[in-house]
Amino acid sequence: ALSLPNDPTMSAFASLPEILQPKEEDIQMMLSAGVHTGTRNSDSNMQEYIWRRRNDGVHILNIGKTWEKLVLAARVIVAIENPEDVIAISARPYGMRAVLKFANYTGAQAVAGRWTPGTFTNQITKQFKEPRLLIITDPRTDSQAVKEASYVNIPVIAFCDSDSPLQYVDVAIPANNKGKYSIGLLYWLLAREVLRLRGSISRNEWEVPVDLFFHRDPEELKKNEEEQAAKVDEPAAAPAYDEGMAAPEGVVDPSQLVEPTSAATGFEGGAAAYGAGWEGEQAA
Repeated sequence: ALSLPNDPTMSAFASLPEILQPKEEDIQMMLSAGVHTGTRNSDSNMQEYIWRRRNDGVHILNIGKTWEKLVLAARVIVAIENPEDVIAISARPYGMRAVLKFANYTGAQAVAGRWTPGTFTNQITKQFKEPRLLIITDPRTDSQAVKEASYVNIPVIAFCDSDSPLQYVDVAIPANNKGKYSIGLLYWLLAREVLRLRGSISRNEWEVPVDLFFHRDPEELKKNEEEQAAKVDEPAAAPAYDEGMAAPEGVVDPSQLVEPTSAATGFEGGAAAYGAGWEGEQAA
């Protein structure tokens, strides 16, 4: 079993079979993405998932329980026979791309953006759906979907921060659900585990990079494209040579093309001849 020094939270992996235990790379990715970083506030129901509190007041979540709940959620998702009966929901902008990618690779449905009230309860609406399982990015932001799921007895899997409400949530995955990289990594890990349990991919590696699940700001992309275009349009600057620097082979130093002595002599001779002619005209 994987264990980190002076970290009692890793003992949670002992309850998992060896094949379901995380690799060191997985834990490093979760720490790098800030999955363990909570908020300054905490909900009373989330106390069991909080490891400790930093000096600045930010709660640190238990990474061991995060992984344990990820595996549990993947097993629940795999138990649904038809993948399209699973819906991943994110009204938070940072999670929109992640739920769309998760739905693409696992065969589920995705609702990215504003939630239409009555999607689960009003049969007249065009978007009416009858799923068997919900995956929620943030129970507070997506509270309307969680509330409607409680009316029609739909189980809910949710990524819950230290201050998230757990009402009507059946499987709470303790994690940072506000960070761009954290949300993308969580959906990437969940999709990978679902495909592994289905037998679609091997446990050695998954070729899909985690970057595809990260949110991309359109303004930043446009700015980067403009900068790259500006670099391409800029003409190549002529190389400058110092006095003591020798020019490369095949390149002639411009200073060698001018003969200052002959040029000055020719100019002075021409001026003298012109002056003599002008004086001659005045004498005549």
